[in-house]
Amino acid sequence: MALHFQNLAELEVLCTHLYIGTDLTQRIEAEKALLELIDSPECLSKCQLLLERGTTSYAQLLAATCLSKLVSRVSPLPVEQRMDIRNYILNYVASQPKLAPFVIQALIQVIAKITKLGWFEVQKEQFVFREIIADVKKFLQGTVEHCVIGVIVLSELTQEMNLVDYSRPSAKHRKIATSFRDTSLKDILVLACSLLKVVLAKPLNLQDQCQQNLVMQVLKLVLNCLNFDFIGSSADESADDLCTVQIPTTWRTIFLEPETLDLFFNLYHSLPPQLSQLALSCLVQFASTRRSLFNSPERAKYLGNLIKGVKRILENPQGLSDPGNYHEFCRFLARLKTNYQLGELVMVKEYPEVIRLIANFTITSLQHWEFAPNSVHYLLTLWQRMVASVPFVKSTEPHLLDTYAPEITKAFITSRLESVAVVVRDHLDDPLDDTATVFQQLEQLCTVSRCEYEKTCALLVQLFDQNAQNYQKLLHPSSGVTVDITIQEGRLAWLVYLVGTVVGGRLTYTSTDEHDAMDGELSCRVFQLISLMDTGLPRCSNEKIELAILWFLDQFRKTYVGDQLQRTSKVGFYY
Repeated sequence: MALHFQNLAELEVLCTHLYIGTDLTQRIEAEKALLELIDSPECLSKCQLLLERGTTSYAQLLAATCLSKLVSRVSPLPVEQRMDIRNYILNYVASQPKLAPFVIQALIQVIAKITKLGWFEVQKEQFVFREIIADVKKFLQGTVEHCVIGVIVLSELTQEMNLVDYSRPSAKHRKIATSFRDTSLKDILVLACSLLKVVLAKPLNLQDQCQQNLVMQVLKLVLNCLNFDFIGSSADESADDLCTVQIPTTWRTIFLEPETLDLFFNLYHSLPPQLSQLALSCLVQFASTRRSLFNSPERAKYLGNLIKGVKRILENPQGLSDPGNYHEFCRFLARLKTNYQLGELVMVKEYPEVIRLIANFTITSLQHWEFAPNSVHYLLTLWQRMVASVPFVKSTEPHLLDTYAPEITKAFITSRLESVAVVVRDHLDDPLDDTATVFQQLEQLCTVSRCEYEKTCALLVQLFDQNAQNYQKLLHPSSGVTVDITIQEGRLAWLVYLVGTVVGGRLTYTSTDEHDAMDGELSCRVFQLISLMDTGLPRCSNEKIELAILWFLDQFRKTYVGDQLQRTSKVGFYY
């Protein structure tokens, strides 16, 4: 079919059917035609026709798609032909920098594929496809639009080198990626940082879209460099909070310069939210740098610079009102504790002030329970790991967690109880319905809640007694206010979940008889609630409370009834 497309008009009809057509039959036929066009001996000439004379961006996109599939074949085109395609595309985008962004990206992806697949190709004792970086530097000497194109070329190349093609031998991919890492990646990062320094040295014209686009593309380039799979681990992206960036030893000098971190903190404070978010994403990767890159004094100095940056952000929190910035900053805080020990954090001069600021930030975040639960996950991860580290801290410097952890726990408890009335009266989505998020947050809270447990226990006893009494009054036959009953049941559901959480947070090696007695006080109240609801059936039946009771019973069983217990507890004899 493709062979019948002799002129430009017929090719553009194919583009219309393929990219914006609504008729499924026509689209399927267009996809078949595309495959035939790629196999046609006239493919290159048709692509050139579309690029040079096409009247729509979709015509140029079709040409890029065909070229991408052509150069990705298992049986490659001759070296000379691939060099011609690469040079043609470079000249084409240089002569037409105002192409649609998706066309520029698609064409540059062709260059990236050619470069990767031909990385080890030699002609006249030279690696013929490794000159791309030198070619890109020519773009950087031109207009802002040309600079943007040059940066996109490097960014797409870095991504392509990192991308595993499962249709090809993995050993070959790793060999290419390793060679690229060792010969080019550091130079690309240095080049990107130097461009950012130039941008920051001049007054930023945030109204200039071209300049904004350049900064955005350079930040994306830095992020691609820092996200590179340096050791071939292909880390699972879902395990985000466990990530360590395996920066090569040869990059030490870049990371030891305080100016490197300062650059990205300054960019965060200088750029609008859509760009400052990218600066924070880069800082997340800097905070995740492997510990072994530094010796002890260097690591302490590097951590000190990170903490100073955190302090500056929290003292000037305006940018954190943007959801993207807020989320990345929460990730940044979690990565700090993932990569550094509590004993190292407390040695930083600014630690007392910073932990106070982080605690206030966390409390404010928890109080806005309807906002960004995915981001709160990272804050709870931070506090969970901080508190879990307390028994192992050897430093004499105060960690201050006994001051702030109970405040975090209190903020979580009170904010969840206060949310119930708002949810019921305004008919909002109930956080309790998202059990996956609830369970995840409770499992994080269980560690934090056992720090200064007396305070948490006293708060829960007070709230449980108060809400249980109110519930009993509302169950009286003369009380017919169903909204108030629903609110009270929601609060009791949260309280039962929270009691199960703190009981489940008991650790054998740190628990005392006093703590076990507190667990007994709390557990007793849940069992009394179960009894109350049993006597009031069917009126007292409430699915949310019943699910919370099941959670509590599971936590109680694992803590006090399981056959793997290491020491006898008095709680088991209370019932």
